[in-house]
Amino acid sequence: MHADVSFLLCACFLSTGALQTCSQTRSKRETTRKEREARKPGSTLLMRSPDVTKAPFTKSEQLLKLDDHDFTMRPGFGGAAIPVGVDVQLESLDTISEVDMDFTITLYLRHYWKDERLSFPSNTNQSMTFDGRLVKKIWVPDTFFVHSKRSFIHDTTTENVMLRVHPDGKVLYSLRVTVTAMCNMDLSHFPLDTQTCSLEIESYAYTDDDLMLYWKRGNKSLQTDEQISLSQFLIQEFHTTTKLAFYSSTGWYNRLYINFTLRRHIFFFLLQTYFPATLMVMLSWVSFWIDRRAVPARVPLGIMTVLTMSTIITGVNASMPRVSYIKAVDIYLWVSFVFVFLSVIEYAAVNYLSTLQERKIQSSRQLPCSCGMTHPGQMMMSSSYSDMDMMTTGNYGMSELNGDKQEQFLVHLVLDNEKGTQRPAVTSQNRNSSLIDTHAIDTYSRVIFPGAYSLFNIIYWSIYLQ
Repeated sequence: MHADVSFLLCACFLSTGALQTCSQTRSKRETTRKEREARKPGSTLLMRSPDVTKAPFTKSEQLLKLDDHDFTMRPGFGGAAIPVGVDVQLESLDTISEVDMDFTITLYLRHYWKDERLSFPSNTNQSMTFDGRLVKKIWVPDTFFVHSKRSFIHDTTTENVMLRVHPDGKVLYSLRVTVTAMCNMDLSHFPLDTQTCSLEIESYAYTDDDLMLYWKRGNKSLQTDEQISLSQFLIQEFHTTTKLAFYSSTGWYNRLYINFTLRRHIFFFLLQTYFPATLMVMLSWVSFWIDRRAVPARVPLGIMTVLTMSTIITGVNASMPRVSYIKAVDIYLWVSFVFVFLSVIEYAAVNYLSTLQERKIQSSRQLPCSCGMTHPGQMMMSSSYSDMDMMTTGNYGMSELNGDKQEQFLVHLVLDNEKGTQRPAVTSQNRNSSLIDTHAIDTYSRVIFPGAYSLFNIIYWSIYLQ
């Protein structure tokens, strides 16, 4: 019984092996037949030599032999420094902040180096492209941005990292980064300034003995988008440089610089700052043509222009950093403020001097005391004038006259009755000459203020527009 069972099992095993052998033989025959058909002239089948890099069942780890090497160490460890070429393509220059003294830029950062540990066989010399998942398993340069405040790699919809490996071990490592870096700005010529900012790239761990960073194609390694533009700045120049940076604790490092020069647009500040300030100064000159006795007209005009200039100065400084030096816009605004303030002081001086001269005129109009012999008509006129009641005088129409005209009328009345007596008379000619002297300040101000302000503008723009 046992012998029969064993015989049956052996027969089944042999039959299964025979079937597998037959199927393998059949597949080989079909492959040979297809190759023969492909070799026939006019055949529509196109045969390609097999490429192991495109084999669907070959794992990238097995093809690149990642398990056979230690990728925590740089390529050629212990030998010469590994050269790593870099090129950059600028996508956008987003913002430049004077308050924070920084700028934000988005770029494509690419690294080129050769790692023979990643070489693989390929009949067609085709490269393999991977995403960011393989980057964590191999060695990549540890570059970082010097003086950066914030930076991140874009991850929408997936992490924007690309790795391309060639059969001979050459590697291209590219990533899309947005960086906010520091820019030391000199605002002494603001808003007529030109700023130069730089983005610095350096290896964090490897000194120049282990890793040599360089621009792959010199100044052509920096490519920019023609559509890059800023609202306040005109991009004048982009260029690259290379220098060595020394740290006392670690040593010398290769540092790559992306330098760009920006010139600020002046038209916005002309409309928002310079033109309003100039108009306020010119408006303060209007008071020189207003009568000095029109106090309700001249005083509010001066106060309004002073307050407006203060508002303009406050608004400009609110959007600027609190630097310890004077900016160009500060010079213009404060000089304009001084001109407006002097126009108010000018009216105060005119009013004060006018008051002094009026007091002198009134004191000179007082009747002199008659001592000794007097003319009979004078005595009669004086006695009649002394006995005259001012209330009664008003009945003859003098109440309709102002104080100056009343005094003038009384003085002429006395002088007409003196009959040859020599007395200092106050005439209308003397009074008009005193008023002309008082108004001379306004007359001179109409010329001095515009002339001085025009001279200031000529000097100011000739200095800062160079």
